[in-house]
Amino acid sequence: MILAGGQGTRLGILTEDIAKPAVPFGGKYRIIDFTLSNCANSSIYTVGVLTQYKPRVLSAHLGIGRDWDMDRKQGGLFILSPYTASSKGEWYKGTAHAIQQNMDFIDKFSPKYVLVLSGDHVYSMDYNEMLDFHISKNADVTISCIKVPLSEASRFGTVITDNVLRIIDFEEKPLHPKSQLISMGIYLFNWKVLRNALVEDEKDKDSQHDFGKNVIPKLLSKETKMYAYEFEGYWRDVGTIHSLWETNLELTHPMPALNLYDPNWRFYTHSEEMPPAFFGKGSNVIKSLVSEGSRVWGEVESSVLFQGVKVGKGTVVRNSVVMTNTVIGENCLIENAIISENSIVKDGVQIGIGEEVENEEFPSIYNHGITVIGEGVTIPAKMKIGKNCSVANFLDVEKMGINLLKSGKNLKGERQN
Repeated sequence: MILAGGQGTRLGILTEDIAKPAVPFGGKYRIIDFTLSNCANSSIYTVGVLTQYKPRVLSAHLGIGRDWDMDRKQGGLFILSPYTASSKGEWYKGTAHAIQQNMDFIDKFSPKYVLVLSGDHVYSMDYNEMLDFHISKNADVTISCIKVPLSEASRFGTVITDNVLRIIDFEEKPLHPKSQLISMGIYLFNWKVLRNALVEDEKDKDSQHDFGKNVIPKLLSKETKMYAYEFEGYWRDVGTIHSLWETNLELTHPMPALNLYDPNWRFYTHSEEMPPAFFGKGSNVIKSLVSEGSRVWGEVESSVLFQGVKVGKGTVVRNSVVMTNTVIGENCLIENAIISENSIVKDGVQIGIGEEVENEEFPSIYNHGITVIGEGVTIPAKMKIGKNCSVANFLDVEKMGINLLKSGKNLKGERQN
């Protein structure tokens, strides 16, 4: 069961119109592709994807699961949206409530184990190894965990174990974490244990119906056999603008930690068929990912260009992520930026220039000097945009008559669509 209904508010304008798992990543993928590919590579072919927040793009991307070999008569991929009925059904109130609302779906398959996953992380993992660990410990619940610096642990659920990895304490996003071991949001349950816990949680009027805040602590208080599976592979939470930008740019390293080229562990996606990338005379591309359909006449350094991106002559794109079908004109400078899909940047534009100033409205979202241009935006010729800025989705800035956006500012207005 893949939880894919979250908005991901820390991604700002990138998730204003789509769910977080549908955010593009890595030149041709969307974030949920990594969880789905891990399922397919682990031979898990009965998958429910729980959607809620603005699911249109995500649902269109998933289709019937053909790209992950999940269009099957037995099992397959199922999109599970909230529903209403005569006696039950409502919006999902929390992660646990989302599973509880679909218990009848799970019962239909009579599973012994249920794997609950987050659809908004980038990682490579064989779930069979976690299942082997779960069985070897005769566990009721196993939580996949990874060590992070103590300074970052407060963003996650933290886990304390004894010397045989049995969990003895769990805290959801503590202000002062006592452990570097954090939950990856990957839970393996014996179905009977999970089912009983969800039924009990639904009756609790004080519960927020959340795995980390309610279900896991309650199970722990009952001395349920709960173990931590320590994962040592690649895993990234791309829930912030900075982490999304940084994790994309990690792929441009000569030996990236996330190996997209492993023939034994492919990552699958649904994407448009495009012709090969083209590099014009005088172009210069250094340490970058350039996807099919792109056409480059300028310079690209330490950047990720998605499918169908055009970079004009005399333009420099550096330390930036440029998403599908965006067109960048001639003699532009793009530095430390994320430009979303289907945008137009006209000639002579400069993005990411000047002094670094804290964002005036959303400093916790737009920071680290990264400027974000939304989907379907038109940036007029010779416009200058500073650092830590954002330009809202579907704005025609040319019609607004604006040619300067100082560092730390956000541009909003009437959308083109």
